[in-house]
Amino acid sequence: MRADRLVSLVLLLRQRGRTTAEALARELEVSTRTVLRDMEALSAAGVPVYAERGRHGGFSLLPDFQTALTGLNHDEALALVVAGSRRGAQLFGLGSALASAVLKVVDALPEGLRDTAAGAAQRLLIDPETDLLSRRVAPEEIPDSIAAAVRRAVFAGHKLRIYYEALGRPPKWRTVDPIGLVTVRDQGYLLAKRGTEDRTYRLSRVLAAEELDEPAQRPDAVDLDRAWRERNVRFRTGGEMTAVVVRVDPDHREHLVATALAVRREETDEDGRLRLHVVFQDARHAEWALWEHAVYAEVEDPQWLRASLHDRATGIAARYGTPT
Repeated sequence: MRADRLVSLVLLLRQRGRTTAEALARELEVSTRTVLRDMEALSAAGVPVYAERGRHGGFSLLPDFQTALTGLNHDEALALVVAGSRRGAQLFGLGSALASAVLKVVDALPEGLRDTAAGAAQRLLIDPETDLLSRRVAPEEIPDSIAAAVRRAVFAGHKLRIYYEALGRPPKWRTVDPIGLVTVRDQGYLLAKRGTEDRTYRLSRVLAAEELDEPAQRPDAVDLDRAWRERNVRFRTGGEMTAVVVRVDPDHREHLVATALAVRREETDEDGRLRLHVVFQDARHAEWALWEHAVYAEVEDPQWLRASLHDRATGIAARYGTPT
């Protein structure tokens, strides 16, 4: 909306000082012509904005045009600034709203506190796009129209109709009672009920969404953290999973457990090695995870997994057995 954009313009000028129309246009994702029209509107409304021409020119505000927000200490102000760098809000279609809110709060801080918090925030990097192994993290992209419809239904307590594409199945319409929204490692989920059954939907697989006028059939209050933990346990211990019995050196236990979905039982053999009864998502997941442990882990069951790892090891040995 234009009113929100005008406020954002004022706040950007307050924080950055003299700024060109082109830079403001990039920041607000509008045209330069739109920024120029907005500047005229601000001036007509009595906001002390003025333009300076030349190579280093741009738009500025009079220095005394500001507000103040008291009662925040340094760490509280820093937490607000850092919050604006989190990507979770993007999944729910609130990224621009969060950025605007943080901008307003930072602008209202007393000058000394504002400068200190902004400087400290530059020393923190939250959720970079790659990790230390240069693996790229690709956050999910969810259209704003879908995120907004889902969000409205969740907050209003209305039924939600979604066109959902489950993994390996053709998309179809479903009507659900939304419970809440969860973000985990840049992936968004909708917790809902369908009839009497709990359902979890990946937001990136929602192809369309419609908020209905009918009230959702759900409790007035919900413990979302507990609901997520319960569904997580059901996912890890049920369905078409692959169960494996593996003997592993104690030093490699934590790495193995970290790659498995669940550990159902654990024993210690006479030679000090551990026998774990673990569950993997599927056969491919199990083979990949156990191959990483090389000679430090030995599959006892199932036999097809032993044979698969044997064939892979034999092929590698044959390939590198003769020097080139």
